[in-house]
Amino acid sequence: MKASLSVDVIDLPQGQVSYRAAGPHASDRPPVVFLHGLLVDGQLWAAVADLLAERGVRSYAPSLPLGAHPTPMHPDADLTPRGVARLVLDLIAALDLRDITLVGNDTGGAIAQFVLDTDPARIGRVVLTNCDAFDTFPPPPFTLLVRALRHPALVSMIALSLRSVRLRHGRLGFGPLASRPFDPEMTSAWVRPLADGSVRRDVAKLARGIDPRDLLDVSTRLGKVAKPVRLLWGDADRYFRVDLGRRLVETFADATLETVAGGRTFLPLDHPDRVAATILAAA
Repeated sequence: MKASLSVDVIDLPQGQVSYRAAGPHASDRPPVVFLHGLLVDGQLWAAVADLLAERGVRSYAPSLPLGAHPTPMHPDADLTPRGVARLVLDLIAALDLRDITLVGNDTGGAIAQFVLDTDPARIGRVVLTNCDAFDTFPPPPFTLLVRALRHPALVSMIALSLRSVRLRHGRLGFGPLASRPFDPEMTSAWVRPLADGSVRRDVAKLARGIDPRDLLDVSTRLGKVAKPVRLLWGDADRYFRVDLGRRLVETFADATLETVAGGRTFLPLDHPDRVAATILAAA
């Protein structure tokens, strides 16, 4: 089998969504769909996807409408967390994927839980790395960021400040989320879309729709999900602490938890080998 890589665009009811597809077109292994977090895009998963491609796994990493998406959604698109979960399900259906391994990180882990609560029919198994759970949605101090994102004018000011690599990679930017240095081109691509007023409108809609009570309510039904779940949790994450992962693993009927020493929020960037190995083991 020959691995391939492409960046494609698909039309969904909510608007155009770009996604990075990696791995062989024909594979006897379950396909993987990656879900990223707030203000980043599908590039977060590039190293993991490339490792999986070497093992013959086809994967899809969409850039969800969470603030770093290159194309604005339709003005009437539902961009609440459950609305984004429906977008994920529409993407999976449009690509005609079945028995998928759904992988989530950060806000993407919350979206994965909403997907399971909405319609798990095409999901075969789930892998979650450090992410939101219960009423930790988002964790402090990102509650302040989400409140700011509700106002497009404030988002514009944030976007201007993040043009500086020093600020973008500093302790008030992405810096604390990973232990390895960030690629400036990648993080620039994350913040560049915020220059578009329609993208700022989208992220404001998302931020207004984030309510910790909604994810807490979802958690009460996760035990009914008849899918195996693997949690891989960095134990040095100051935001999604390992105790949150331990609590989350007890919620599912069939789940395991492994920790990564020194791992932070962006485990796919710092430890792509561990994430890829967990995905392969899950299938």
